[in-house]
Amino acid sequence: MTKKKKSSLIKKFKKQNKILRTILLVIGLFYTASLIFFSKSTILLAGIETPLRVTVLIILYLLLFIYLLSALLLLFTNRKKSLICLFIFFILLTAGLSIASYYIEKTFGIIEQAQKSKVTYKSVLISLTDSNKLDKIGIISSKDDPTGYVIPSLMIDKYNIKSELIEYDDYISMMSDLYDGVIDALFITNDYTTMFNTYEKFQEIATETKIIYEMEKELDNIDKVSYTAKNLTEPFTILLMGVDATEDGLSKGASFNGDTLMLISFNPKTLAATVFSIPRDTYVPIACRNNQEAKINSSAYGGTNCVVKTIENLTTIKIDYYVKINFTGVVKLVDDLGSIEVDVPVDICEQDSQRRFGNNLICLNKGLQKLNGEQALALSRHRHSLPLGDFQRVQHQQLVVEAMFNSLKGINDVDTFYKILSDVTNNIDTNMTTPQILSLYNTAKKVLLKKGSNTKVSIQKTYLTGYDLTMYLPNTKSYAYTFQYYRQSLSDIVNAIKVNLEITKPELIKTFSYNPNEPYELQVVGKKYFKEEKRELLPSFIGQTRDYVLSWATERNIPINFIDVTEQDPLFNSSYENGTVVSQREHVGQLVEGIKELGIYVIKKSENASNAPIPTPDNKTVQEQEKETPTEKEEVLPNFTGKSIDEFNKWKNSLSNVSIIIEEKELSIEDALSLNTDLINNHIYKQSVTANTPLKEISTLIVYVYKESN
Repeated sequence: MTKKKKSSLIKKFKKQNKILRTILLVIGLFYTASLIFFSKSTILLAGIETPLRVTVLIILYLLLFIYLLSALLLLFTNRKKSLICLFIFFILLTAGLSIASYYIEKTFGIIEQAQKSKVTYKSVLISLTDSNKLDKIGIISSKDDPTGYVIPSLMIDKYNIKSELIEYDDYISMMSDLYDGVIDALFITNDYTTMFNTYEKFQEIATETKIIYEMEKELDNIDKVSYTAKNLTEPFTILLMGVDATEDGLSKGASFNGDTLMLISFNPKTLAATVFSIPRDTYVPIACRNNQEAKINSSAYGGTNCVVKTIENLTTIKIDYYVKINFTGVVKLVDDLGSIEVDVPVDICEQDSQRRFGNNLICLNKGLQKLNGEQALALSRHRHSLPLGDFQRVQHQQLVVEAMFNSLKGINDVDTFYKILSDVTNNIDTNMTTPQILSLYNTAKKVLLKKGSNTKVSIQKTYLTGYDLTMYLPNTKSYAYTFQYYRQSLSDIVNAIKVNLEITKPELIKTFSYNPNEPYELQVVGKKYFKEEKRELLPSFIGQTRDYVLSWATERNIPINFIDVTEQDPLFNSSYENGTVVSQREHVGQLVEGIKELGIYVIKKSENASNAPIPTPDNKTVQEQEKETPTEKEEVLPNFTGKSIDEFNKWKNSLSNVSIIIEEKELSIEDALSLNTDLINNHIYKQSVTANTPLKEISTLIVYVYKESN
């Protein structure tokens, strides 16, 4: 267009109706602005309907050109009605683009909240309740640990702490040393009671410790580590880790005790998933502790990276993503869904989300039913009354996860969608990037657009089998229950996961049998009991001969250091023959395979030794001490029902030359409710072995203690 024609066109435009001219320009500007905003928003949706998005943008920009050309033509020809209709159309189109942009930005913003780049961590300095000393303080050696080192360093400066600092590689050893008096205090996360109250030695940690100083600070999220660049359009794995906190949300660095670890594989092509719930007491090498074996839940003390690496080493499967979820958020999520349908396997009663008993107790009856949020959480948490304890609990968690997956198909309005999305992102922390999360769009579309069909996410359940083993753990200096898995059971589960991930090909089933009289049961991978040799524990050698111990150790290729016990030694017992074992350095109940050398104390009498009383450090003879020590308690088991735990501990500490594995467990809710009496805190109301049973016939004793809710 020449300069003369352009000038003429402008003059002609200025001669037109001023109101119409203004409306034309305003609508054009608003449409252009909304189009630019919409274009920017659609760029965020990388990977979602790319051809469609490009086509729509091209059409919308062409419409801008058409609008300007048509509006001018209608204005110059004075066709006002047509021009007003054009205005109305583009006003509606502008509003539509603005609304679409708003919802795209809103969705993107909510999803971004799932990745917590900053976290508020809180650290405390604690000591035992009855201690006022601060001479030696334990601190974690890793300078990257926010609650074990970073914040404690700031606390030391702020409170001018001059105590000697003792460095530790792990929290369990540090806490054990606090209880044993090796250190006077230690730095740890404020959620330490959640971390440790599952250990017998620390069951009363809430009342046995006190907080001296505390500090919180917002820091970079140490768990925000990317393990893969893979999008969720191809088979992937997610490690789900439960944070069992009472507050809503994960904006603060809530610690998790590793009690809920669920490895999920998902194939978007087939909508098939495998769910592998790992029992919390599974005894495995811990990656961040030089592969020293411990319960798998203790890997959580080393942070998310430690848990991920530990499970990768266990399964040989690469973990693509992790999701930490606050189980209290499950209440909101299920309520957002309206409810979930679950076939509850057993009758249960459990505390509510705030850990309250009484009128707040959540009770469920066996059978198919719809559960609200509190009921779903109670089913996921409960384990105390279950015959198989944690093993049944993880199966219940799988039922809840499956029901939630399938209930997502019921979303039918925008408000519900955003409420669910907001509650989910508020209560999780993940290393998935927003584009990776958005890449789930195609899978979600496949499920949600087929509401009328039977399209469901197919979930393959697994069950890790093994055997119970109560052993002595040197790092806590106490006995603990562990679960030793069968290698073949784990192998079957790992193979099923690899098949779902398309790493290996499935084995073809060449035979088939069917019996109409037998109900069909869905196969649970790994749920077989295999004949595998059990791990051996160190026995008590007291009273055995030197030759017997030598033969035992030679068979196992374990070196022995025999230490002579002479008449001048307090361990000497004149009633024992020469070469008889009176003590051993390694504790009864340790894993034999972990022992590098045995220290065995044996009697060595001098040639002129007599049966004269032998003096001991307290100037009393061994014979006098034996006479002063009552033998009744050593012969038969007393009845501890109704007795305090302190009375029981005094009896336990008085035992000598008796190798009984003793455990203290919390009285289950069902047992507590069945007792028609007022229960007293820290009192025993049940024992696994009948009173008056000879002690020499007892290998393991469990007492069940009533604990009041904190």
